Amino acid sequence: MSHDRYPASTAGLEVAVLVSVGRHPLTGRARRADQDARAVELALELNAARVRLVHAGRDDSESEAALRGYLGMGFASLTRIDQPEGADALPALLESLREAAPQLLLTGSRAETGEGSGLLPYLLGEELGWPVVTGIAAVESVEGGTATLLQALPRGQRRRLRVRLPAVITVDEAAPTPRQSAFGPARRGTLADETRAVEADDALAAWTLAPARPRPKRLKIVKATSARERFKAAAAKAEGGGGQVLTDVTPEEGAEAIFNLLKEEGVLRR
Repeated sequence: MSHDRYPASTAGLEVAVLVSVGRHPLTGRARRADQDARAVELALELNAARVRLVHAGRDDSESEAALRGYLGMGFASLTRIDQPEGADALPALLESLREAAPQLLLTGSRAETGEGSGLLPYLLGEELGWPVVTGIAAVESVEGGTATLLQALPRGQRRRLRVRLPAVITVDEAAPTPRQSAFGPARRGTLADETRAVEADDALAAWTLAPARPRPKRLKIVKATSARERFKAAAAKAEGGGGQVLTDVTPEEGAEAIFNLLKEEGVLRR
């Protein structure tokens, strides 16, 4: 890739990228999170910038394998802040970022595991006093303490923004596709552990966890020109199914028939 896209002022630019442990949507195996990997790719495209990877989470074999996926993108080390399950990562991240004082903080829009609310970038920006810019597809230039960003909008549109540094930036799926993780650098890279204060997440502790209920089924969309035809289609069962078409019934009888149909189709819980 040509370096002409980014001016020489990016030399020495301090960039921090927050990375998390993702989850494959089909297999459920731990992996690098897609949006976070795109944020790392965006940082790597900044010519001569000093990029630092930061993760706050549990220290276990599953998360380590996923984090090494980021190291395989071309990094010698990754800073890991050990936080037990159920801990609030915000205070630890704030302490680390205030010490490192990066000019750009990149992250995905939301995590693929855990709470995944997408609030962390906004909370960090509020505590640090930095502007937060969301849905970024590219960093076009960094010059004179100001970054020119390309924001992804619906229907493929783009909007050019200028933001004063330091700033928090979240990337969009329109950001560059992350490069493949190389096995050798991933194994040789170092996970540098940091010890930070641990604070329990009181809001998370108050949650009640229960198995998810099956979502209601969607009935087949009936295309009819009149209310009478829609009612007849809803009250009648498929041909050959032993159903019947209701005619000349009272409103109560019609409502009862529709209610029974919805239960049979699984739309309503029994």
